Amino acid sequence: MKVERRLVELGLALRPDPVLPPEVSIPFQWVRLLGDRCVISGHGALGLDGLPEGPTGRVPDQVSPEAAQRSAVAAMLAILGAVQRTIGDLDRIVGWATVNGFVQAEPGYAYTTAVLNPVSELLHQVFGDAGRHARTAIGVVALPLNLPVVISAECVIAV
Repeated sequence: MKVERRLVELGLALRPDPVLPPEVSIPFQWVRLLGDRCVISGHGALGLDGLPEGPTGRVPDQVSPEAAQRSAVAAMLAILGAVQRTIGDLDRIVGWATVNGFVQAEPGYAYTTAVLNPVSELLHQVFGDAGRHARTAIGVVALPLNLPVVISAECVIAV
């Protein structure tokens, strides 16, 4: 439970299962285990109640880069919560392979990597060397529920 203690020390909390609007159907798994791999579907920011958390809209004209960074961290906390419920103990994570960030961006916005930097920093702070990862930060025209950031990832676990 070292990882979870570190999150508490940082004042962060894992998010519960998402509570989605009735019109949203998800015919996939949030986390798929394949041997020692945890393939994680795209997650957006969730509140402590499991509801999608604002702000919503495009970066930077509708959502400030700083608010988008907070949304990205909340999305990673949703990912960590989903992985914890799937594998039981986040200390089983021995490495993060990839983090893929999608930023709903105004055309021409060139700072999507800056929106995702706090997520990378969080993984380093919480997992140490195992938090090192490859990363993509792509600007897109739209995201589900009008979220500013959606993140998917893959990690390696001890089996």
